[in-house]
Amino acid sequence: MPNCLEYPVAYYGVLLAGAVFVPVNPLLPEAAAAKQIADAGATLTITAADVPGLCEGQPGALPDVEVDSHGDLAHLAYTGGTTGESKGVRLPHRNVVINTLQFACWASGSVPALDVDGGLVLDQVGAPAEYPTRLGNSVTINLTPWFHAMGTIAGLNALLLMGFTVVLHDRLDPGAYLADAERLRVTSMGGAPALFAALLHHPDITRRDLSSVRTISSGAAPMPVEMIKRLRELAPDAVVSEGYGLTEVTMGATFGPAHRSGTRKAGTVGVATFDTAVRILSSDGVELPSGERGEVCIKGPQVMKGYHNRPDATDEVLIDGWLHTGDIGILDEDGYLSIVDRMKDMLLYKGYNVYPRELEELLAAQAGVLAAAVVGKPDASVGELPVAFVVPADSSVSAAGLMSAVNEQVVAYKRLRDVYLVEQIPVSAAGKVLKRELRGRLS
Repeated sequence: MPNCLEYPVAYYGVLLAGAVFVPVNPLLPEAAAAKQIADAGATLTITAADVPGLCEGQPGALPDVEVDSHGDLAHLAYTGGTTGESKGVRLPHRNVVINTLQFACWASGSVPALDVDGGLVLDQVGAPAEYPTRLGNSVTINLTPWFHAMGTIAGLNALLLMGFTVVLHDRLDPGAYLADAERLRVTSMGGAPALFAALLHHPDITRRDLSSVRTISSGAAPMPVEMIKRLRELAPDAVVSEGYGLTEVTMGATFGPAHRSGTRKAGTVGVATFDTAVRILSSDGVELPSGERGEVCIKGPQVMKGYHNRPDATDEVLIDGWLHTGDIGILDEDGYLSIVDRMKDMLLYKGYNVYPRELEELLAAQAGVLAAAVVGKPDASVGELPVAFVVPADSSVSAAGLMSAVNEQVVAYKRLRDVYLVEQIPVSAAGKVLKRELRGRLS
């Protein structure tokens, strides 16, 4: 089901009953949704219309269900499938609770505690000067889909635990979002870069008062540095930070410092969160020093138990307790992680590595560019040619002008060979660019 008031009723009901939650994107084609449901071995599907009937006549007391928090699954969450076939990720209850706490405690300056009934609560030990938004006093607008890892953990569980007031918007309407942000005096804004790109290019953005905003957080895809600069100008009292994760780590593994005196480095996705380790490995499995790019590997209590019915795929990515993410990154001397690109998105031109994100950052910095994505076009003589898809703000933007501006700033083998001006760039429901679809347009 989409984000609606029935969703958390169904979600927490499933968990309290000791069942396994399998989120399904309601926008999936019927055949794809049926395939996912069948792969999960689901015994019950729930839509918004089903919730009232399921709740009717039920007792108010919590069910007495034995749950092995380490072994019993809470989530069987499917990967986005943006670079390959979607796979079911096995996440026990412990993973979900821990990753929710990792995010909520990090964001609010809190530590876990128990109430008189043994229920999980937070004790906000961080000083108001460092964490000016206090527990129970935050307001946010949520567009992040709850069927996505970031939505379930950061957009539902953690917000509930921190006592947020959450206003649901069922679709992205930048004008309505900005109007509500001003009217409701929102204290927090969160989502994928696609959300912030839409807001920044709406004519109301400079007319709305965003002075109430104290935190702006982004995930699901890298945020262009130019976008971070603009958000800081429009919400000067806000801490702007990025996080990094994937379904295989329940949701998140690194976050930018949330306290006001913390060091935030534009272009990075922060540092490893509590009880989590990140390292960078070469193609032959050697750990690389700071400043060297290689595959991002993660170890921590939020790492999945494996893929559902896919032992071979599990063995490929889980090695000695470390998750091999397939992302290319760099750790600096202070432990801040930069995501360079997906290994599957990297291009090979005459044997040289070309990283699309570098070119996408340069395109995003050009006037009149609303969004940009770079992919490789197969070429028998050189391997792959870097080509860009760009959404222009108006007719003053030209493909030739953009290509010239970018190519002046890079070495020869990284130069764009084509720029296609398009009305929109395809993204998943979670805000990730569907590069597989863009490559298909080139064939």
